[in-house]
Amino acid sequence: MKSLTEHLWFEVPGRRGFVNITETVEQLVRKSGVQEGLCLVNAMHITASVFINDDEPGLLADYARWLEALAPFDPSPQRYHHNRTGEDNGDAHHKRQIMGREVVVAITDGALDFGPWEQ
Repeated sequence: MKSLTEHLWFEVPGRRGFVNITETVEQLVRKSGVQEGLCLVNAMHITASVFINDDEPGLLADYARWLEALAPFDPSPQRYHHNRTGEDNGDAHHKRQIMGREVVVAITDGALDFGPWEQ
């Protein structure tokens, strides 16, 4: 049985950003030598997410607007009790819950087995 574990680090300059990691994950699948199996990608930070969808700028802008409407940034402790800890990211924890922590993708013939437009 073949497997590979890699820990990747990303810096996002603002409070929120979208980073397409598909090419990196594809390279790691090739490096692993796995021909048939599963690829688990999970965000190991409590306010980070990983998801599969189309990497289209309009859709990403829609996500940003939608997330802000659902869990608006508010550093005060009145909206988010979590901010009473001295942090100001209560909204980010809610946004992560909506977007998801992990994805699993089939590996078929040594490659990620995505549908059309999936990344």
